[in-house]
Amino acid sequence: MTIARVDRPRRAPAGAGTGTADAPSLYRRHRRRSRLTALAFVAPLLAYLAAFYLYPLYRNLDLSLRDYTVRSFVAGDAPFTGWDNFQKVLDDPVFGPAMRHTMVFTLVSIAFQYAIGLALAIFFNRHFRLSTVLRALFLIPWLLPLIVSASTWSWMFNSESGVVNYFLHFFGADPVGWLTSPDWALTSVIIANIWIGIPFNLVILHSGLQNIPAELYEAAALDGAGAWQQFRRITFPLLRPVSAITVLLGLVYTLKVFDLIWIMTKGGPGDASSTLATWSYQLGFGTLLPKFGPGAAVGNILILIALVFGLAYIRVQRRQEA
Repeated sequence: MTIARVDRPRRAPAGAGTGTADAPSLYRRHRRRSRLTALAFVAPLLAYLAAFYLYPLYRNLDLSLRDYTVRSFVAGDAPFTGWDNFQKVLDDPVFGPAMRHTMVFTLVSIAFQYAIGLALAIFFNRHFRLSTVLRALFLIPWLLPLIVSASTWSWMFNSESGVVNYFLHFFGADPVGWLTSPDWALTSVIIANIWIGIPFNLVILHSGLQNIPAELYEAAALDGAGAWQQFRRITFPLLRPVSAITVLLGLVYTLKVFDLIWIMTKGGPGDASSTLATWSYQLGFGTLLPKFGPGAAVGNILILIALVFGLAYIRVQRRQEA
C-alpha cells in the first residue's frame, strides 16, 4: 500500500512579496529625511535671526541690567544692578517730554500718512491716463535715502534761506524758526516724516483696493449709493485687514525713527523734539561719559511699546477672523 506524501506550503520569508512588512520603517525614514531637509532650508533663517535679532536683544537687555562704563564695556566685568537703570530713566526729567513727543510724533504721523495715502490710493484706483506714471513719481520720497530727505527738509525749513519762509514772506507772513523754535521743531520733523511715509501707505492701500470686486461698486451704484456711501459701506470695511497691517507697520517704524530727527534738529532746541529714540542715542553715545545702561533701558522701553502695539494688532485680527 503506497501512501502519497503531501508537501506543506512553505512560509514566505519576512519582507518578501509586496514588502508591506517594511512599510513602517520606510515611512519613518522618509519622515526623518523630510524633517532634516526642512531643517536644512530653515537653518540659514534661524542663524540670521539669532545673529541679528536674538543676540542684539539679549545684549541690550544685559546692558540695561548692569552698570556699564567704557572700561567695563571693554573688559566685560560690569556689576549687576537689576532695575536701577530703568528707575533712573523713569525719574529723569527728560523722560516725560520724550515719551510725550514720541507719542505725538508717532500718532500724528500715522494719522496723516494713512489718511493722505488712502485718499491717493482711491484717486489712483480710477486708472486714468498717466495714473501709473504719477503713482511712480509719488514713490520717490520713499525710495530716496533718508539722509537726503532729511537734509532737503532741513534746507527747506532753514530760518534764513529756506524756501518755506520765502513763501511765507511772499504772502506777507512773518518768518518762522522751524528748526530753532521750541514751538515748531517737533512740528517740522512731523511734517517731514509724513511726507516720507505717504508713499508706503499709498502702495499698500492701493494693492488692497485692487482686491475689492468692481461688481460691488456697480451694484451699489444701481441701488443709488453715492461716493461717500460706497466708501463707508464697501471700501473701508473691506480694506480693514490691509489697513490694520499698514497702521501696525507704520507704528513700529515711526516709533524708532531716529535719523530724520537727528539730522534735522538733534532732538532740540533743548529737548523740544527729543523722542525716546534720540534720547537713547544721546545717553549712550552723545556725551564724553556715555551712560550705556540707561540708554539701553530707554531702548528696551521702546521695544516694549512696539510689542504692545503688535499684540494689540494680533488680538484685533483674531476678533476679525472670529
